[in-house]
Amino acid sequence: MQPTRARTLRKRWRKRAVANWPLRRLAKRIKVMETKISEIAEGIYRLSTYVPDIAPPAGFTFNQFLVLGDEPLMFHTGLRKMFPLNRDALNRIIEADRLRWIAFGHFEADECGAMNEWLALAPQATPAHGQTGCMVSLNDFADRAPRVMNDNETIDLGGKRIRFIDTPHTPHGWDAGVLYEETTRTLLCGDLFTQLGNERAMTDGDVVGPAIAAEDIFKYSSLNPGMGSTIRSLSKLAPRTLALMHGPAFVGDGAAALEALADDYDRRLSDLVRVGRI
Repeated sequence: MQPTRARTLRKRWRKRAVANWPLRRLAKRIKVMETKISEIAEGIYRLSTYVPDIAPPAGFTFNQFLVLGDEPLMFHTGLRKMFPLNRDALNRIIEADRLRWIAFGHFEADECGAMNEWLALAPQATPAHGQTGCMVSLNDFADRAPRVMNDNETIDLGGKRIRFIDTPHTPHGWDAGVLYEETTRTLLCGDLFTQLGNERAMTDGDVVGPAIAAEDIFKYSSLNPGMGSTIRSLSKLAPRTLALMHGPAFVGDGAAALEALADDYDRRLSDLVRVGRI
């Protein structure tokens, strides 16, 4: 093979490899994507961006949540490269510089990648997370000192009241936690119930079956002996709304959905024990 021809083929192969990397495709797609807004509970808004190139043909959603109040809170910052989309969407609800709190489930690019962009845009906003998350990540990563939250500590937003709940390694991440908005009984679930597709913003149908299917595909959870009990403890909140980061918001018997999800994780762990993998 001639050297010039070989170089040309190598360039083509590299180009194809890059094009097949989802994050590369995501960066290109962002210019033509849109972030849709839905009110999933009184004063709680879902900002959702659909990415068809992740797990096609179903695709995948990335959801942020705005909790209104005298001190508005944003749960999840979104990917840094999605910041312009999420900023423009949030500005259709409130002026972004009104944000006072920025929170997330665990340290990961889609959960907090754009944190410092939001902090620059909202000079009075404070990042908030649990002790572990602040100790291992936020104290260094955040451009503004974080509010360290204890397990079950609450913040009064003025009209809304959110509670931080530690959920270590559930579904993954040492620093993992969720937020519960007490006045609307909305559980901001983070990666719990992750699922594919973009059929609707809200559902009263099955969210457990699709979550089980997504776990089978991605295997994203850190299976551990405490996982089932951690999720069952959340069911005691009896949430009316489950705000999923990846998937539709569920309205209905949140406790039953959480119990069923816990049962599935217990089954997965038992299966691994039975075959001697743990």
